[in-house]
Amino acid sequence: MTLIVQSAPLAEFCARLKGVDYITVDTEFMREKTFWPQLCVLQVAGPEEAIAIDALAPGMDLAPLFDIFVDPSVLKVFHAARQDLEIFYHLMGRLPVPVFDTQVAAMVCGFGEQVGYDTLVAKLAKAHIDKSSRFTDWAIRPLSAKQIGYALADVTHLRTVYDKLKRRLDRNGRAGWLDEEMATLTAPETYAVDPQESFRRLKSRSASPRMLAVLREVAAWREREAQRRDLPRNRVLRDEALLEIAHHTPSTVSDLARTRGLGARLAEGSQGAAILEAVRRGREVPEEECPRPEDKPFLPRGIGPLSDLLKVLLKMKCEEFDVAQKLVASASDVDMIAAFGPEAQVPTLHGWRLDVFGRDALRLRAGEVALAGSLDGIHTVDIPSQEAVAEPAP
Repeated sequence: MTLIVQSAPLAEFCARLKGVDYITVDTEFMREKTFWPQLCVLQVAGPEEAIAIDALAPGMDLAPLFDIFVDPSVLKVFHAARQDLEIFYHLMGRLPVPVFDTQVAAMVCGFGEQVGYDTLVAKLAKAHIDKSSRFTDWAIRPLSAKQIGYALADVTHLRTVYDKLKRRLDRNGRAGWLDEEMATLTAPETYAVDPQESFRRLKSRSASPRMLAVLREVAAWREREAQRRDLPRNRVLRDEALLEIAHHTPSTVSDLARTRGLGARLAEGSQGAAILEAVRRGREVPEEECPRPEDKPFLPRGIGPLSDLLKVLLKMKCEEFDVAQKLVASASDVDMIAAFGPEAQVPTLHGWRLDVFGRDALRLRAGEVALAGSLDGIHTVDIPSQEAVAEPAP
């Protein structure tokens, strides 16, 4: 078990990776008390060697590794990569490329919805992952041998998992399916959150444009403050308090102090002044520039049975193609197809999803095919056109 605590051995390890086709990567981090994930341990494996890096070691320079992360000739293999990529986007200002996510690849290859790493290791690497260190505090030093062993297992077995999934993708011709998913996963906009858009994560029962304008300004202040102080959002100001402030639009310290859970001390201090200033900005936004509630598409009455029928087709097609349903279409996607047919703005009607489900979904909606049951399961049956039915037999 190799734990690197100095920059020089890390640079030497990175030099030994020169020319490799891929590396496997995982992280251990803490986030309970910070806004940004605190990277504690970083695990990397090449085809022949694996190391754990103490990211909290004094003076640790990760630059040689980051150089590999942005090298387009080296594939970076993760499992459930999104949180790891968020960490690197914050530390590097850019994302590792190219990336292979074994969780998504497993969904493409029929292993079910969001399959866990330990499940894939058991099925593909025929190994067992000791879960006892899963909820350990990775910021405490020194790290134990058990912790290091657990961390390294996340990248050593990942080599076998990647190799076997890649072979399956090559055999079934679905590498292009995965490429589409990786394009979204590695898009910078997936991780770059505009503070002015942070209000959209908050749900309110009633939301007038003016209320949303105030909420946008106060939520943006909280987002910037949480980032500046590196604190969780709710440690700066709770969601409930944000919504109450946006509804009541306090204009004085005494008004603000009445906000439930806020308190006079905060209201009378510099943060209270900043909140009141954000409220003022929201009040002064021109009416035509106030954000509007997101319009949910109007779904006609009576589409429920059709949606249910399409969901049966979805399950059937996903079993036929051995691919996870969640990857092909969501319940809302199916409802949109039921309501709007080919005009529905959903990913299901594009790319490989169209071939797997979308095209037959449109045909079922149009009455061109029907679903029939037999001892062998559910299957589609072509329905003759009315013209064909009307033609007399020769």
